[in-house]
Amino acid sequence: MLNKIWISFFVFALISAISKAFHGEYLFDAIMKSVFSMSKVGFEISLGLTGVMAFWLGIMRVGEAGGLVKVLSRLTRPFFRRLFPAVPVDHPAMGSMMMNLAANMLGLDNAATPLGLKAMNDLQDLNPNKDTATNAQVMFLVINTSAVTLIPVSIFTYLHELNHPNPTEVFLPILMATSFSTLVGITVTCFFHKISLFKTGLWWMLSLLFGALVFAIWQLNRLSPEALNQFSLIVSNFIIFGIIATFVINAAFRKINVYNEFIEGAKDGFQTAIKIIPYLIAMLVAIGIFRASGAMEYLMSLLEGFFNGCAWALYKVGILASAQIDLEFVKALPTALMKPLSGSGARGLMIETIKTHGPESMVSRMVSTIQGSTETTFYVLAVYFGSVGIKNTRHAALCGLCADFAGVVSAIIICYMFFT
Repeated sequence: MLNKIWISFFVFALISAISKAFHGEYLFDAIMKSVFSMSKVGFEISLGLTGVMAFWLGIMRVGEAGGLVKVLSRLTRPFFRRLFPAVPVDHPAMGSMMMNLAANMLGLDNAATPLGLKAMNDLQDLNPNKDTATNAQVMFLVINTSAVTLIPVSIFTYLHELNHPNPTEVFLPILMATSFSTLVGITVTCFFHKISLFKTGLWWMLSLLFGALVFAIWQLNRLSPEALNQFSLIVSNFIIFGIIATFVINAAFRKINVYNEFIEGAKDGFQTAIKIIPYLIAMLVAIGIFRASGAMEYLMSLLEGFFNGCAWALYKVGILASAQIDLEFVKALPTALMKPLSGSGARGLMIETIKTHGPESMVSRMVSTIQGSTETTFYVLAVYFGSVGIKNTRHAALCGLCADFAGVVSAIIICYMFFT
């Protein structure tokens, strides 16, 4: 699947560039600049991850040696054993996955990525076919790419810097959109894995989790933007440092050589960071040329024409009173389409849209909600599967894109519900 997607980027980029050339717009220079720049970006991202990955994998090694990771895995056992039936309940992967999801929910990206890579490596130990993703690895990746973020501080920060009077107004919409994305991602993946949501009780667990998150956000939404940002930073940093200190103190109490355990784990972090470089460069370069060739512009034009055509057809059969419909959401689609491909690209499009249309416009609220609804699917695919050398990703990309689609559609609908 990933191989076909990667080739498609180049094929559509070439077709687009040739088409532009016939109209007097020569983009091959821009395409080649994108190749070199995105190759550099891929290496720099991997290099930047090296230090933080070494640290967090070292800390995880300390936690495993002290036995606390096993304790954490027991706490998540009722939920995880249903999602990951092939993973033994006492396997280290359970604790690693729990830590990764907790970091994602708190918006701690720098901690979430290395913890996720540690979990993927733990799952790889159970993989009989090392170049093909297992069901557990596919499920873990889909949960990551659609991960619920309880406190999307980065979105609030961008809106505040762009002079939005109330950045937290998208708090509930983001939570609802990202929760819906996660529910759809898990549901689709369970369908592929032939896991019954009702027989296993997963549906009720997920519903309760969603309800608890909505209640928590409703309570936090009463705080002022400044108080909310301060609260989220204090709580997030306290929790994550508390985990670090607890791992170290517990291991020391058990007479374990904490320093040596940390060093051994950090060595794995360095090796993992080096391993993902080719996978990350391959994906970022393909995405870069797709943008530089003008293929994204063609895609946007096709979508706008499609929605206009649907409106005209519905008008002709008497469902709509007019063939002219509100296409405000189309202005948010560049961010939606870029989100699975490039996190920085989607962020740039979001900022550009807010600057163009104003921070309080409907489209600005939509792009903010879309930006917080999912992760960057192809980046996660490249980094997580690349870290363990998986080439056959099976249905992971399809399930991840289903979650992305659900996040975007729900973000648009929810924004219309909240702000009109």
